Parts: sequence; C-alpha cells; structure tokens
Amino acid sequence: MGNALTHYMKPDVMPGPDVVPTFDPLLGFKSRKERVMIATQEEMESAKLPLEFRDYCAHLAIAYQACRSDTFPFVYKCAHQKHEYLTCEYEDYVLRMKEFERERRLLERQKRLNKAA
Repeated sequence: MGNALTHYMKPDVMPGPDVVPTFDPLLGFKSRKERVMIATQEEMESAKLPLEFRDYCAHLAIAYQACRSDTFPFVYKCAHQKHEYLTCEYEDYVLRMKEFERERRLLERQKRLNKAA
C-alpha cells in the first residue's frame, strides 16, 4: 500500500515524513552509536556543496567533487570516489527507512497497549 494512502487511512500510527522520532532511540537496544556529521558547515560552504548534498555523506561528496574538478576531462578516474559516495547514500537511505519502520511499529505497539489498558 502506498505511503500517502496508509497515512490517510491510519494517521495515528503512520509517522509523517518530517516527524521527529517520539520514542527513546535506545528503546530495545543495549547500546547504539549516535550518527555524527564528518564534514563541518564551513567545509561544505567552502566547497560550495549544494544544499541537497549536505547530509551524512557530505564528506564523500566533497571528495568526489574535488576529484572531478582535479581530473576534469577524465572524470572516469573518479569512479572509486563516486562508488563510495553512492554506497554511503544508499546505506543512509536504508537506515532512514529502518528508523521510519521502527517508529511506525512502536506507534502501533503503543496504540495496541493503550487499547488493552
């Protein structure tokens, strides 16, 4: 079922796209590593990195952009940096989808427990 349709049919258990997680990030985990940005705001600004690329993979985007500008007509030489960047983007996407699903399941669990009580 589509995300928009499910959000319409079950708005109480379907988190929105811009909702901050409501549950403890350590709920169900003994320990969990917090994600940190490697590239700083100054580095991203000095590299003139567009806003859509300023995420947890920004340090790899900066390296890829620098490689492309250094080896310009032969950009195929930057295939390794491109692969690293795209892999990081994919892993970030998977992690965000897992967090979304975790939030949805915890909302359903909370609704089920409230109904039973």
